[in-house]
Amino acid sequence: CLPGSPYQPAVEALESHPEKKFYNVSKLGGAKYDTLPYSIRVLFESSVRNCDGFLVKETDAMNILDWKTKQNHVEVPFCPARVVLQDFTGIPAMVDFAAMREAVRNAGGDPVKVNPACPTDLTVDHSLQIDFSKCAIQNAPNPGGGEQKPPAKLSPMKAQPRKLPPCRGHSGCRGSCSTGESGRSSGPFSAQIENTPILCPFHLQPVPEPETVLKNQEMEFGRNRERLQFFKWSSKVFENISIIPPETGTAHQVNLEYLSRVVFDVKDFLHPDSMVGTDSHTTMVNGLGILGWGVGGIETEAVMLGMPVTLTLPEVVGCELTGTVSPFATSIDIVLSITKHLRQADVAGKFVEFFGSGVSQLSVADRTTIANMCPEYGAILSFFPVDNVTLKHLKHAGFDKAKLEVTEAYLKAVKLFRNDESSSREPEYSQVVQVNLSSIIPYVSGPKRSQDRVAVSNMKSDFQACLNEKSGVKGFQIAAEKQNDIVPVQYEGNEYKLSHGCVVIAAVISCTNNCNPSVMLAAGLLAKKAVEAGLVVKPYIRTSLSPGSGMVTHYLSSSGVLPYLSKLGFEVVGYGCSTCVGNTAPLPEAIRNAIKQGDIIACGVLSGTKNFEGRLCDCVRANYLASPPLVVAYAIAGTVRIDFDTEPLGTGFNGKSIYLRDIWPTRQELHTVEEECVISSMFKELKEKMEKGNKRWNLLEAPESTLFPWDLKSTYIRCPSFFDKLAKEPVSPQVVENAHVLLYLGDSVTTDHISPAGSIARSSAAAKYLTSKGLTPREFNSYGARRGNDAVMTRGTFANIKLLNKFIGKPAPKTIHFPSGQTLDVFEAAELYQKEGIPVIILAGKKYGLGSSRDWAAKGPFLLGVKAVLAESYEKVHRSQLIGIGIAPLQFRPGENPSTLGLTGREQFSILFPPELSPRMTLDVKTSTGKVFSVIALFENNMEITLYKNGGSLNFVARRFL
Repeated sequence: CLPGSPYQPAVEALESHPEKKFYNVSKLGGAKYDTLPYSIRVLFESSVRNCDGFLVKETDAMNILDWKTKQNHVEVPFCPARVVLQDFTGIPAMVDFAAMREAVRNAGGDPVKVNPACPTDLTVDHSLQIDFSKCAIQNAPNPGGGEQKPPAKLSPMKAQPRKLPPCRGHSGCRGSCSTGESGRSSGPFSAQIENTPILCPFHLQPVPEPETVLKNQEMEFGRNRERLQFFKWSSKVFENISIIPPETGTAHQVNLEYLSRVVFDVKDFLHPDSMVGTDSHTTMVNGLGILGWGVGGIETEAVMLGMPVTLTLPEVVGCELTGTVSPFATSIDIVLSITKHLRQADVAGKFVEFFGSGVSQLSVADRTTIANMCPEYGAILSFFPVDNVTLKHLKHAGFDKAKLEVTEAYLKAVKLFRNDESSSREPEYSQVVQVNLSSIIPYVSGPKRSQDRVAVSNMKSDFQACLNEKSGVKGFQIAAEKQNDIVPVQYEGNEYKLSHGCVVIAAVISCTNNCNPSVMLAAGLLAKKAVEAGLVVKPYIRTSLSPGSGMVTHYLSSSGVLPYLSKLGFEVVGYGCSTCVGNTAPLPEAIRNAIKQGDIIACGVLSGTKNFEGRLCDCVRANYLASPPLVVAYAIAGTVRIDFDTEPLGTGFNGKSIYLRDIWPTRQELHTVEEECVISSMFKELKEKMEKGNKRWNLLEAPESTLFPWDLKSTYIRCPSFFDKLAKEPVSPQVVENAHVLLYLGDSVTTDHISPAGSIARSSAAAKYLTSKGLTPREFNSYGARRGNDAVMTRGTFANIKLLNKFIGKPAPKTIHFPSGQTLDVFEAAELYQKEGIPVIILAGKKYGLGSSRDWAAKGPFLLGVKAVLAESYEKVHRSQLIGIGIAPLQFRPGENPSTLGLTGREQFSILFPPELSPRMTLDVKTSTGKVFSVIALFENNMEITLYKNGGSLNFVARRFL
C-alpha cells in the first residue's frame, strides 16, 4: 500500500485468511464496478493500488471506473505487476541499468539502490542459431551423425521375452525394448532426464542427445559468451531480476508454465498478476486469466524503472460462447473457428473477453492458443477470466493447496472469478460477438488442395461428386458405370477388395499439432477404444506415426495410449518430415498393381500440411488432410466413402457394429488425460530445469561486483552514453540553435527504417567498426545479438538500404553533411556534426515511426545527436518513445508541411523552447533564410514534460535514486 494513498481506506483483510490484505476494489467501485468487463477491473485495481498523485492520479482511476462513457476518449496509465523479456530486448535494458548504477555512483549516490522496480524475468531464448543441421527423415534420432556420448542413466527396464536388434545405423539405441501391449509404459519415462529425450523410433528407448543439438548449443555459448556472462552478473547483483538460462525453454513457454502467479502475494498483500512482455507470444498468458500484452523495449524498460505504460482506454468486445461442442470437433477446429469469427468482427486495437456457458468447455490449452492468435484478428489481447477450469489446471501445474485457496478466495472477493452458475449478470461490453460452439464441425481438406475444405458429414457425397467432376482441381472424371468397380486382391494369404475411395495410406503426423496436445491424445484414446472394441486396420494400409518431437512420444507413452496406436499399425517411424513430403515406403506390389489395373482412385489420409495429387505416392490420387483422430478413424474404416453418422466403422467382438461415436473420446476424457498426464509431466520437468539450471550455465564464470567491470575491448557489451550529463537537478529546456537537418524523410517511415535489425551488411558503418576491432564478417553476428553495444547500434541506425532520404533521391542509408558537402553514411555525417558541435534534427512527413515498437528507433537517433523531429504526424507509441529518450516530437500545424512552407531541408533551424512548457503548446521555429513558422510540441501531459525536462525516463529515474 503506497504511503498517503487516497485509497488506503479500501484496504481490507481477506475473510478466509485474515493475515492477507488487499484493496477491495469491488466495494470501492460499487454498482459501476459490477458492470465492468473483467479485464477493465484489473486495470482499475492497478490504478487504485498504484495511485501516487503523479504517475497515477485519482482521476485516472475514476476514468477507468467510468469505462462505459470514457472508452476510446482518455489515456490511462497501467502499472503491470511484472515484466517478461527475451534476450534480444533484454540486453539493452540490463545494460542501461548497469550504466545507471555507474552514473548514480559518479553523481554521489548509492549504486546498490539501482534495481528494477518490479519483478523482471529474462529468458535467453533468442540466441540459438542453426550452424549445424541435417534433415531428419524417417529414422533420425541422431540427425547430426558422428560419434555419440554414452546414453543417459535410466531406470532399469523390465526383462523382455524377446530381444530386438539395435536400430540400423544408430549405435545409441540399446535395442531389446518394448512398450508392451497395454497400460502405461515403464522405464524411460520413470526417470527424469535433462532435456526432452529423443526416442529410438523402432524400440522407443531414449538415445543420446543428437550431436547436432550439442554442436549448436556449444556454438551458442561460445558466440554469446560475453552476453551470457553479463546476464549472469545481472542475476547476481540486481534485485527483482531472474535470468532463465539458454536451453530451458522459450519465453512464452516458461512464462505460462513457471513464471505466472495468477495472484501476487507480496508480504501478505494480494493483487492480480499482470504483465507486459517483449515476446510476440505474450498474449498467451491471458488464457490463464492474467492480463498482459506485448510492448516494445522502451515501454518495458519504463515499467522496470517504476513507470506505467499508457494506453487509450480500450473498447472491450465480449465474445459469448454458447452451445455444446460437437463430439467430433477437435481443439484445432474450435480455435480456428473462433479466430475466424473474431477476424470478421473487426476487433483490431480492442480487448476481447470471453464469457458464456461455452467457456467452461475450453481447456486452458485451448484458451492460451486462442489468446495467442491475437495477431491473426488484430486484438490487443483476448482475456479469459479465472474460473474452475483454470484452478484445476493450476493444481496440476504444481500450485500447492494453500496457494490455490488464497487465489480463489481473493479473486472471488474482488469479483475477478468467473462462475457459470452465478446468478449475477454478465459485464457490459462495447459490443458482443456470439459464437455457437454447436456450429463448429470437423473438416478435412482435399482431395488435391489444402484450401478445399470438406465437412466430415459431407465427405461421402463430396467424394462422389469428385468422381463425377471433370479432371481438375477436385474432379477425377470417372465414368458412371465404373464408379462402383471392385478389384479383388490377395495380400498375406487373405483376399481384400479395393474400390474408389479406399484408404491405402494413413499417417498421423504431429508437426502441425505440437502446440495443443489434445489432438494427438485424441488419436491415442480413439485407438485404445477401437482396440478394446475389437476393431482392426487392414494390413495393406501404410500406417505410420511421426511425432514432431520426443515430447509428443513422451506424453503418448505416459498416458498409456501408445501401445494401442501401435496395435493398429501406427508405430513411431521417426522424427521429421515424412509422409507429407513424399517419404512414404512403397505400397505392397499387389496393392499397387490392383490400383493401376482397376484405375482405382485410392486415398491417403494424413494430419500433415501438404496433400497435392500424387505427392504421397504416384498411384494415390486423392489425399486428404485430417485431424489425427480422424486419420485413425478413416484407417479403421478403410475408405473415405463413409457417412460416420449412419455407417459403422467395422465389426467388433461378437459381431457387433461399431460406430465412430462409440469410440470417439469425449472432451472431458481428453481434458482429464491432458491435465493429469501431459501438463503435470511438463510442469515437473520445467520446474526441475529451472531449479537445476544446466551444466554450461552453472559453470559459466561471471563477476559479482556491484558495478559491472566494462571491458573496453568488448564488441558486445559497452557502457552507453545516456547518462554522460547526469546532474542532481535537471536543466531547463535549451534552445536548439542553428541545427542542420540530418535526414529529410517522407511519409510512413517505419521503425524498420530507423532501428537496426537483422544481419550486419559488410559495407555498413557497423561493419567498419567491427572490422576495426579485428573481427571478420563471419564473426559480425547480428544487430540483435549486439544490442548491448551502443557503438554498433548507433552505427546501424538509419542503415536500412530501403531508407529514402530526399537529399539523396534514391533508397540508400546515406545523407549529406552540409558544411562539407560530402555524401556520407548517416552515422558518419552525424559523427562529424557532433565533432563540430552542431545539433541536428529530422524532417519527416505523415506517420513517422510506423510499425512495431523498437527501443533503438528512439535510442539510436538520440545518440546520433538528434534534438527534435519535425513531422506532419506520428505513430502514437513512437512519439512517446522519443519523449522517453529525450527527443522533442514536434508537429507541423494542420495543412502545413516542409513543401507548403517552402523548406528545402538545407537551411539551419533554431527552435525556441520557453523555460516552462505546457501540453501541446506552440513553439516558434526560425530558419537561416529568415523564415519563421510555428509547430506544436506534442507533449500530452505534465508527466511527459517532466520526462523531457529530465532528458528522458532513464535520467529521470536515475535522479530519483540520487
